[in-house]
Amino acid sequence: MEQDNKTWVHEFILLGLSRDRVTQVSLFILFLLMYLVTVLGNLLIILLIRLDSRLHTPMYFFLTNLSLVDVSYATSVVPQLLAHFLAAHKAIPFLSCAAQLFFSLGLGGIEFLLLAVMAYDRYVAVCDPLRYSVIMHAGLCLRLVIMSWVSGSINSLVHTAITFQLPMCANKYIDHISCEILAVVRLACVDTSSNEIVIMVSSIVLLMTPFFLVLLSYIQIISTILRIQSTEGRRKAFHTCASHLTVVTLCYGTTIFTYIQPHSNPSVLQEKLISLFYAVLMPMLNPMIYSLRNKEVKGAWQKLLGRFSGFTSKLTS
Repeated sequence: MEQDNKTWVHEFILLGLSRDRVTQVSLFILFLLMYLVTVLGNLLIILLIRLDSRLHTPMYFFLTNLSLVDVSYATSVVPQLLAHFLAAHKAIPFLSCAAQLFFSLGLGGIEFLLLAVMAYDRYVAVCDPLRYSVIMHAGLCLRLVIMSWVSGSINSLVHTAITFQLPMCANKYIDHISCEILAVVRLACVDTSSNEIVIMVSSIVLLMTPFFLVLLSYIQIISTILRIQSTEGRRKAFHTCASHLTVVTLCYGTTIFTYIQPHSNPSVLQEKLISLFYAVLMPMLNPMIYSLRNKEVKGAWQKLLGRFSGFTSKLTS
């Protein structure tokens, strides 16, 4: 019985961002609005790509998956965060905490793998445009996407299983906004060096490996762009990569800073802000980045709005 008391915790208490009631209500309104924008923006991107045949290309197939990951990632964290802003008892059951860790960690890994896949797509488009349709055929695109989803899910499953086998003793207060892996590992009343090694290895495999693939892709892309003689040609080539490069810089830069060295011990506040960056801000920004910096997407929006305007005119006439 004593061993059971040391091992099993039935629920965790998330300390969140603030204990001040006014601040919590203000944050609830802010994050609710951001979450609604995130869901609407990503679902509209998916719908737009589905409806416009001009966007039925490998790049937008990958973007569809990225939008699906973003809205799912936000949904794995934000609704629970919103509920705790208004709740007096900010508890999360043991199994719900494990599920949240699995989905948030898995979807985060999938996103980084998809960004590497999209970098390869841009590399082929810029460096070997004549063979683009031959290389990036539907079968390869589907296999790359399946590989991203399966790899991220397996990595997350292993982490979740190892983390929640740790004895938590009486510790149940998680000083975080969600069941984030490092915050949960800190609750263990045993040596967690093996868990930190696993975190490090998976960070190298699922973060640094895709990062170096992205880096190599853009070295080749930049080299190719610089060899283009005309200014218009260089501008057009760079424009095809601008949206993806913006997202890559935001995603990889922050994650490498946070997770590649667990012993670096960023402050608890930093960890909370970084989690908010990925769960709230990035999923909201991605549709905006790909819409505002992409002529094809803007053209598709204009076409769709034109159809909608024509339809409403017919109804009112």
